[in-house]
Amino acid sequence: MSEKKKHKKSDKENKPEEVQKIDKDEKEHQIHKTYKHSEWIDKKFYEKELSRLQIELVKLQEWVKHEGLKVVVIFEGRDAAGKGGVIKRITQSLNPRICRVVALGTPTEREKTQWYFQRYAPHLPAAGEMVLFDRSWYNRAGVERVMGFCTEEEYREFLRSCPEFERMLVRSGIILIKYWFSVSNEEQERRFQERIDNRTKRWKLSPMDIESRKRWVEYSKSKDHMFASTDIKQAPWYVVEADDKRRARLNCIAHFLTQIEYKDLTPEPIELPHPQKDKGYVRPPMEDQTFVPEIY
Repeated sequence: MSEKKKHKKSDKENKPEEVQKIDKDEKEHQIHKTYKHSEWIDKKFYEKELSRLQIELVKLQEWVKHEGLKVVVIFEGRDAAGKGGVIKRITQSLNPRICRVVALGTPTEREKTQWYFQRYAPHLPAAGEMVLFDRSWYNRAGVERVMGFCTEEEYREFLRSCPEFERMLVRSGIILIKYWFSVSNEEQERRFQERIDNRTKRWKLSPMDIESRKRWVEYSKSKDHMFASTDIKQAPWYVVEADDKRRARLNCIAHFLTQIEYKDLTPEPIELPHPQKDKGYVRPPMEDQTFVPEIY
């Protein structure tokens, strides 16, 4: 083997196992050439680390239930920034009765006449609950502002009242955590195109998403104004770099776990009891029941 080949092999062996060069064959996770990271997290490391973090999330869930905490986590950001993917990984191993997702649709005609925050208030947590908002009251500072769904006065009033509303939530005992997922113009375009090409993802693209591509700069300006008014000490914004989905998921979950002090309340291993003995039970005839056809 030549010295040149030996040198190349040595470089590869010295590479940290959690980081590998971009695999062009794995298209789903290919990073756009303009993305600042030239290397990415290896899939095996990502899955191992995600599993470790999800175990910690279960511990946090048990602590929230035990202590009667009230937790609200807001996920905002550009379309296709990866908010849903992070929410899915957080809730994957959690009890839906303790940790639930709120993703409200378009307000009804009646809701449009209410106090703006009124439609969100019923979804706030009670003691021992965590609520993840997949988009939230910040719609007014984003899509409603850019698309003209609210008046200038309604928009200005939101910027004035939102900080006070959130301070009120915090004073009431709610732990409020806000994440903004930041994605580049180029990466958003790539993800949109992927959705267009994939039949199972095409439903994710709405006419509003397509329109948002035309108004990239307007959305940027609205986000800047929103941050200037609502990045408050009691509930600051945390920005997640989201061009790399794997990094974004791990970084967000790891940060979330640092925002609430918790202890490990994992119960001791449970010993299963012996099944009840058969005392003359006769199962009804199989032909009396309707079964799903076994086509696989």
